Amino acid sequence: MRIPNRFAMAPMTRRASPGGVPGPDVAAYYARRAAGGVGLIITEGVRLADPVAAWPPSIPTLAGKDAVAGWRAVTDAVHAHGAVIAAQLWHQGAERDASDGLEPVSPSGLNSVGVAGGRALRTEELPRVAAQYAEAARNAVDAGFDAVELHGAHGYLLDEFLWDKTNRRTDAYGGSVAARTRFPAEVVAAVRGAVGPEFPIVYRFSQWKANAYDARLADSPAELEAVLRPLVEAGVDVLHPSTRRHYVPAFSGSDLSLAGWTKKITGIPVIGVGSVGLATEFRPGSRTGDLIAAAPVDRMLEQFEAGEFDIVAVGRALLADPAWVNRVRDNSLDGFAGYHAETALARLY
Repeated sequence: MRIPNRFAMAPMTRRASPGGVPGPDVAAYYARRAAGGVGLIITEGVRLADPVAAWPPSIPTLAGKDAVAGWRAVTDAVHAHGAVIAAQLWHQGAERDASDGLEPVSPSGLNSVGVAGGRALRTEELPRVAAQYAEAARNAVDAGFDAVELHGAHGYLLDEFLWDKTNRRTDAYGGSVAARTRFPAEVVAAVRGAVGPEFPIVYRFSQWKANAYDARLADSPAELEAVLRPLVEAGVDVLHPSTRRHYVPAFSGSDLSLAGWTKKITGIPVIGVGSVGLATEFRPGSRTGDLIAAAPVDRMLEQFEAGEFDIVAVGRALLADPAWVNRVRDNSLDGFAGYHAETALARLY
């Protein structure tokens, strides 16, 4: 897959697809960001076919002909502007809202703050869940997507298997790091089998969870490698370590970010993300309405020059201004006067 530049749109939930089917407004939403200079669009989370995977139903799906046709209109609109697009496949696990009466499922019936909710998946159910990821990925190919991203971050299902606080299983899928990584790796392998050897698979992971900012999958580079290596061996092409601030060192004794350590450990392409161009870190659920000041991009450029990541994903700044990438390139964005787009920034194109 060839991307026209090294900017991506980070995945951000919208809940704007009635019945799970994206309409013309969704196509226009993503097309505006592609027209605004983004090289790689990563969609909002797309729920799997099983209703228990995510709620509410306004979250888009890739199940069914209508949904696939709706996404085909989206991918066509993005491609018309020269960008590429990946579908993010999402199972909310224990974080699912159960107000519709459906019982959430997860590794051990625990959410990211250790509160019991829903039920633990039975061992014999796991192949069916992996098959649902594979089905969604196969439908993504039919819908014209250029890649898929597996949402394995922020305390959702795949992340719940990886984290020892939410995975208390006593079967072959719990206990050691290798055992906790087993199911996410099986999902990757199932998706790889569905899309073939050449279709890109991105895997998003995180240390932090939506309800636990201080959570850690790994306390050292060696522990991080133990988590990531099986995923890469199963078929992941690109890793997307989600951080709330891209510039924060991942481990004591080193200035490397989580993206930098991911790149150093695995050697495969890495997407960096986290408050790019903004003065405050991401705070899920914040509804203050206050304006967020622009912030310099010097540190991001330094990290890119040092090889910590290959692509930088931008979230909130692109919600505020779909043309953010083009305006940074043209040095026309308020708060960015004086940055040398013709030198360091130009290397991102």
